[in-house]
Amino acid sequence: MPLSVSSVIALRAQHAAWRAEGQRIGFVPTMGALHEGHLSLVRLLKAKADRVTASIFVNPRQFAAHEDLDAYPRDLAGDFAKLADAGCDLIFTPERAAMYPQGFATSVQVGGVSEGLESSARPHFFGGVATVVAKLLLQTQPHCAAFGEKDYQQLLVVRALARDLDFPVEILAGPTLREADGLAMSSRNAYLSTAQRAIAPHLHGQLQSCAARIRARQAITPALRLAEAALIKAGFDQVDYIALRGPEDLAPLPGPTLDRPARLLAAVKLGATRLIDNIAVEAAA
Repeated sequence: MPLSVSSVIALRAQHAAWRAEGQRIGFVPTMGALHEGHLSLVRLLKAKADRVTASIFVNPRQFAAHEDLDAYPRDLAGDFAKLADAGCDLIFTPERAAMYPQGFATSVQVGGVSEGLESSARPHFFGGVATVVAKLLLQTQPHCAAFGEKDYQQLLVVRALARDLDFPVEILAGPTLREADGLAMSSRNAYLSTAQRAIAPHLHGQLQSCAARIRARQAITPALRLAEAALIKAGFDQVDYIALRGPEDLAPLPGPTLDRPARLLAAVKLGATRLIDNIAVEAAA
């Protein structure tokens, strides 16, 4: 089984010992309720580092008052077993009071890539993510850390955070892992009813269809509108956004048709569950 610590002092002591031995440390931050997508990040780092640490902390600062903090799935024993099977070396499970002690008054904000898309629906979200990721990177001081492309805007926010604040850490991206029917793996998939689970894969399907039309040089805006209408027809209750953006800065593309690589991103509501997904879109030769 991996080592397990809950205090920053114990975490830093173990990492210092590994560093003294000349070992390279990788880090995967998680909120638990682990699935194969999380575990793939551990395996990615096992190929890049000598030791891999994972954290499990349900971060209250990235949940609004009306969101699912209390209901967020938790399975600590199952998470430990999965991380052990994936080859994780150390699991860090800090308490909320240790992460945000009485009087905690600091927030980290990242502009640029955090603006729009997810921020339009969840304006609190990236401030909470940036703050907790900054703390975790300072606590663990890894050589490299891995984040999944499924949360693509979050990945870019973390890269901007590390770059702008000179964190000496390499931010690695892990590809989105999917169920056999195309649904992106997510801890929140556990919320879906049987009927909703049958609808959910249409999100990825419509992204693929939309990307095919855009690659075929159809006009971008009508293609996005057609995909939005198709998602509602498929049974989704709301489309927060479906957008084609630059893959590095998430800026809207200037032309009416695709002439460069891009990222197609979407967020939808299915009952009380919010699903996000994205795919790369390459311009036709």
